[in-house]
Amino acid sequence: MIKIGIIGGSGLDNPDILKDGRDVEVDTPYGKPTSPLNVGKINDVDVVLIARHGREHTITPTQVNYRANIQALKDQGCTHILATTACGSLREEIGRGDFVILDQFIDFTRLRKVSFFDEFQPGDAKHTAMAYPYSEELRNIFIETAKELNLRFHGKGTVVTIEGPRFSTRAESEMFRLWGADVINMSIAPETILANEAGIPYAAVAMSTDYDCWKEDEAPVTWDEILEVFGKNVNNVIALLTNVIKKIK
Repeated sequence: MIKIGIIGGSGLDNPDILKDGRDVEVDTPYGKPTSPLNVGKINDVDVVLIARHGREHTITPTQVNYRANIQALKDQGCTHILATTACGSLREEIGRGDFVILDQFIDFTRLRKVSFFDEFQPGDAKHTAMAYPYSEELRNIFIETAKELNLRFHGKGTVVTIEGPRFSTRAESEMFRLWGADVINMSIAPETILANEAGIPYAAVAMSTDYDCWKEDEAPVTWDEILEVFGKNVNNVIALLTNVIKKIK
């Protein structure tokens, strides 16, 4: 039976998007997830929602309990995980409000628990393959659905995840561009790693809200501007997810 875990932010924890939604408090060996689980249905499919940074966005990127979030979804029997994130664009062609269906990540975090495997059992070392970290099946559904909805989107992209909560310096932003990153955020890499370790197909769609700080003819990004762009496009995010969910088999 299909059950979809969704990890997201503003608007996606709105109980109105779930039919028969109810909050469920859970615990895991790694502690509590960052919000109560909102359990219900979308298009007659069982769905479990988690607000990545808490429902009031009070948890910084470094302090998000990524292991508990992924473990909680696994414990609920989720067969797939869909994630959304705001991001900064590192490419001229990725404009504000554009969606990027991620296919690669660069992990530039320093302070996080990014593996379930804190130690190995004798003779049972765990080294998870990560060459292609995002589910191609789910990515193709995202691409197909974005086309049907006439959204502005890019069918692939590399995200670099930084520690935060500060934004990048100009030098860092230019470095990430040289590395081949297309967008930048503060959350996706740990989730991606852990979902792969947990054996759950995972896909993430990033919405570009700004141009980071590399672009000389743009003012440096502010948090208020990010919220404004995300707020204008949250209905597109919800439409994309709800239509993707109908197609997962």
